[in-house]
Amino acid sequence: MSVPEQLPTPAEHLLAPATIDAGLALDAVADTPVPAEPILRLSHAGTEFVVLGTAHVSKASADAVSRLLQDESFDAVAVELCSHRAQALRDPDAMARMDLLRVLREGRAGIVAASLALSAYQRRLAAQVGIDPGAEMRVALEGADARGVQSWLIDRDIGITLRRTRAAVGFWQRMALTGGLIASVLEDSEVDPAEIEKLKQGDLLHSTFGEFARRSPALYEALIAERDRYMAARLREEAARTGAKRVLAVVGAGHLEGIARELVGESRAPAQVLAEVNAEPPPSHVAHWIGMAILALVLFGFVWAFMQGKSVGIDVVLIWVAYTAVAGALGALAAGAHPLSIIASAIASPITPFHPALSSGMVSGATELWLRRPSVGDFTALKEDLGTIKGWWRNRVARVFLTFVLSNLGTSLGVWIAGARMAARLASHDGGPE
Repeated sequence: MSVPEQLPTPAEHLLAPATIDAGLALDAVADTPVPAEPILRLSHAGTEFVVLGTAHVSKASADAVSRLLQDESFDAVAVELCSHRAQALRDPDAMARMDLLRVLREGRAGIVAASLALSAYQRRLAAQVGIDPGAEMRVALEGADARGVQSWLIDRDIGITLRRTRAAVGFWQRMALTGGLIASVLEDSEVDPAEIEKLKQGDLLHSTFGEFARRSPALYEALIAERDRYMAARLREEAARTGAKRVLAVVGAGHLEGIARELVGESRAPAQVLAEVNAEPPPSHVAHWIGMAILALVLFGFVWAFMQGKSVGIDVVLIWVAYTAVAGALGALAAGAHPLSIIASAIASPITPFHPALSSGMVSGATELWLRRPSVGDFTALKEDLGTIKGWWRNRVARVFLTFVLSNLGTSLGVWIAGARMAARLASHDGGPE
């Protein structure tokens, strides 16, 4: 799918309610129960899909869902949620049952930290408009339960979306995205009204990374277009499985056109589409070989240094240990970690770059978790604490993830600095015995 030169504007999203039968031409419908919200009515394989475009921090969107459920009858209600996000919405205490040590051990801490950062940004937006994040999704799920109809979770897991997005872009774009997430956490002022308007055009990921997506076909594909295809395929799959004749689908307004296009234009079986866009991204061979090359150069530097003399070899080893240890420790220190967690990061940082399945953040994060085990109160206060800079450092759950992320970041910087210093030390050697 090609990427448009520019994402749809607000005016393009505020479509009149319409019906799509066999193409993308829209036939205006005279009456609508919720004229303020964009609605598309689509017929596919004997099922009518009423697709409501919402803003995830808009009270009007929640009201629109409620009115549609009251005024019309549906066999099923589909929502733009994955199972993890739906559980968090239905069960606010689910986070308290998370096995943080397992998250660290399985290497999922980075994804969870990114999800928490996105959640914090969404809550800041929601606080300004006076509504809980995802209220329209909660209304849709509760309305389906109250009427005894099925509810379908049609969005792709956010972890897979973030991993596929990360794999789709280059190093510098990846750094820009990471920087944007960090900035969304550190920024404590009110969100610009223009940003809130952007959110009303799409969903959280769409609004947060929309500027990048405009300039990057790969990012647009992974973050937006793939999810359009995924949600349309899920709607077709569930309709065929259940025989539902009328379905209300509640999605971010930014996905309306893409879902409509995929519903009427995709001829492949839903399972084939889902397998394609839901697969884990293959490992980056370029990143892998770059990492291996760096480590090979470091090891070669050690060997070459000792060949020049014992003192040169010792100097090079000390440079590596000192710079990586100090950088890793500073990362943990910046996270407000326990002194022993800082020491653990310093000890692990010179070693973990040589171990593909281990990182200094895993070691320091696990140490922090062991030393400062989060209480029930930390989990209860997590949502509120994520909304402020101080809260990230005060809350023990958030601080475990900060320790993981910043320790790894520090170690990565330390590797580059140490490598440069090692090269300088070897270059300064005149070749004579030492």
